[in-house]
Amino acid sequence: MRLSGRVAVVTGAASGIGHACAQLFANAGARVLAVDLPGRNLGSVHKMQGTISLLEIDVSAEGAAAKIIEAATKSHGQLDIVMNNAGMASNALAEEMTREVWDRTLAVNLTAPFLICQQAIPFLKKSRAGRIINVASVMADGTDYGLSAYCASKAGVAGLTRTLALELGKFNVTANYLLPGAIRTGMTRPLWEARPDIADIWAKKSALRRLGEPQDLARAALFLASDDGAFVTGHGLNVDGGLMLRV
Repeated sequence: MRLSGRVAVVTGAASGIGHACAQLFANAGARVLAVDLPGRNLGSVHKMQGTISLLEIDVSAEGAAAKIIEAATKSHGQLDIVMNNAGMASNALAEEMTREVWDRTLAVNLTAPFLICQQAIPFLKKSRAGRIINVASVMADGTDYGLSAYCASKAGVAGLTRTLALELGKFNVTANYLLPGAIRTGMTRPLWEARPDIADIWAKKSALRRLGEPQDLARAALFLASDDGAFVTGHGLNVDGGLMLRV
């Protein structure tokens, strides 16, 4: 029960990394507000967890950040952990990318985490163990064709988190970010199931010779959220199975 007595917000919680984190946090004793888009069956995937409450909302919508933090604090009277996991991928060469795709990618992946953290800060300052955990990507430090918006957003998450760590350290609030590699999630699963050869290529790139699972990220997040991670802040934690060792 490493998170006993604490309240957490996890976005993108209907599947993949967010689902695994919400479940693991709850199993570790936290009361969790699980957030995801309407129509993502939040109630079904978390129906067995009485310590998990649900909020269906687009994190990038106007006023969403305030509604998310209000839902968590109104129900539980406190807030200790914020995990910004909701995200989206986009793929288009910079020359061909539409402004709509650029704006949407940045809104979901970077602006929404900023606004949620901003709304949460007054409550995290009151916590005895305030934690911010943002999900970036190994592409925060790398790149590939067609990923200008995605890489820019994830590099922004890294820079934002480091700055939050500096600004909030005196209040005993830590801020860290995860750098997932090739993880089997709701976003990637359809591609890999349709093209097992691509999944095999990514697995072989990893030093551990396998794809990552959402639970691999959840365990790393639990470390950062718990007292075990109390002296870790401003850090980007690679959870990539050694994928980036040869880059």
